[in-house]
Amino acid sequence: MDNETDKILTFFRFEDLRVYHKALDYIEWVHSNTSIFPENEIDNLTGKFVNSAQAIALQIAEGSSRNKTQFIYYLKMAKSSIRECVVFTAVSRNLNYMTDAAMDESRGQLMELTKMIGALIGSLQRSNGGNYDEK
Repeated sequence: MDNETDKILTFFRFEDLRVYHKALDYIEWVHSNTSIFPENEIDNLTGKFVNSAQAIALQIAEGSSRNKTQFIYYLKMAKSSIRECVVFTAVSRNLNYMTDAAMDESRGQLMELTKMIGALIGSLQRSNGGNYDEK
């Protein structure tokens, strides 16, 4: 199937959002990069980092099923999860679990997600009755 046909068959609206797919990419990146952390960090730093990364995508998905005002609220919650990931990135680097290059890559992805979510919030605030209003 081509991308046009895939979009027509999408049942969940959030799956059409590029920012949602970027969030999934970041989850994969976090899993890959935290897998090398010490075992004693699994329940602490690793688990919290992964949970925060997952929360970005989860908030986008949850909010997309709500009215416009609630969707904006959930998108702002996703931005809060991004800020948590910034902190976990810094802690990971400070503990030498992450290289400077990995830290830069994490921060780059998080900045891109923040910009994309901000643009989506702006679009929702400007629209006069987009697809995310209650029906």
